[in-house]
Amino acid sequence: GMEENFLSLDDILMSQEKLPGRAESSLPRLAVLLGQGAGSAESVPEGSKLEIPLWLAKGLHDSKRRIISVELPKIYKEAWRTVFSADANVVDLHKMGPYYYGFGSQLLNFENPENPEIAQTILQATGGGSVLAVSDSVCSPQTFIARFRRIMDSSQNAYNEDTSALVARLDELERTLFQVGQKGLNDFQCWEKGQASQITASSLVQNYGKRKLAEVDG
Repeated sequence: GMEENFLSLDDILMSQEKLPGRAESSLPRLAVLLGQGAGSAESVPEGSKLEIPLWLAKGLHDSKRRIISVELPKIYKEAWRTVFSADANVVDLHKMGPYYYGFGSQLLNFENPENPEIAQTILQATGGGSVLAVSDSVCSPQTFIARFRRIMDSSQNAYNEDTSALVARLDELERTLFQVGQKGLNDFQCWEKGQASQITASSLVQNYGKRKLAEVDG
């Protein structure tokens, strides 16, 4: 899984998303943090079912010592992967999880036999939510590609319109893409009307070019 960027507000919020899990050993002084007790000195007993924030789950996870075990949230399980493969556009990703792509990539940090299938269903976002940097790190971006086409079509065909209904079902990465598409359309319309002297490259494209040059120089 990719590492979070803790200078990114989106990544900080994503790290607070919770995973279902189980305490495989006693967890000293974590009862209050995990909603299992009232006192700061209380421990979580072995075998307790938990809802663990992603940042804490990653900190406690150890492949050699069984401290906690983590389960897949339902939206990443086989039943939902089947829905995505049938028609990814019908799913309200924001309702199911506002950080579907980024959070899904973080699940790959935990040993799970379904990890290859999860990686094939989602597009792993890298670089703390960078939109164009994602393309290098995926096996088969089925969900993202299926939804990306509609997102960009919508962004290019909604000029000076209320787009709240269009973005309501999108996860945060998709909303960023929609906004990029809208900005590009608005910039073009301004240029076409003579209201702008030139069309400039998107900052996302510029950053992507700089990253590629850095890789070559390295």
